[in-house]
Amino acid sequence: MGTTQLESVPEPKYWHLRTVLSEALDSEFAVGEILPNERDLAARFGVARATLRQALEQLELEGRLQRRRGVGTTVAPPRVGVAVGTEQHVWPGATGDAWHAADCAMAAPPAPVAGFLEIADGEPVHIVRRSLATHGQPVAAELLYIPASSVPDLSAIDTPSGAARARAVLRELQRLELEGQDRAVELGSARADDAKELDRLPGAPVLVVTTRFFAEGRTAAVSVATYRADTCRLTFGDSGGVEIHHDPERRAS
Repeated sequence: MGTTQLESVPEPKYWHLRTVLSEALDSEFAVGEILPNERDLAARFGVARATLRQALEQLELEGRLQRRRGVGTTVAPPRVGVAVGTEQHVWPGATGDAWHAADCAMAAPPAPVAGFLEIADGEPVHIVRRSLATHGQPVAAELLYIPASSVPDLSAIDTPSGAARARAVLRELQRLELEGQDRAVELGSARADDAKELDRLPGAPVLVVTTRFFAEGRTAAVSVATYRADTCRLTFGDSGGVEIHHDPERRAS
């Protein structure tokens, strides 16, 4: 068979440089380390600065690099595994949960969440706001919607909002026997509030993971977690182990 037109196209210079830079990141730089400036990097690899910028932008898209104003270009930490389809069902806030509870307030949830919870539109629920970080970097933000019927014994807790209220709501939720959960994942764009919390620009790609928690034959809580697409990847299976691969060709195999 002859060579197709696509196969005959030579590899772009920036893509070859991206491969060389990726190997250098693995062998010469540590997580969080600041890379030399563009002029020095271009001189080292013998390329034009425009080619270098294309390669750096590609590595940033892949989550290998982070470019922050006033700091420079740094080596990003390994991607965080987001478990999907696991059989390990636990309530949010259970032992070993790495999420940080930041706040809690009573408000009406979005219409789709109200539908999941089978409550009337406009009916207020507890909304717990949590965040997840790794290597000191924010990687995910979560809104956890919990109807009053799932945590009926909160009347004795005086704190109306804040982290203490959030932790109290989660403790009460864990009194229920968790019967199961399901998850749905979709690609989205960061809204202004999510972007600020995740240290990204509005419209940046994110993974939105919606989880329904079931107890007493109904949906007892709904989580909507927004993950940075450049720092997270989905994992499947029940082992709970996360194997890190930086090379996208190997990751896709």
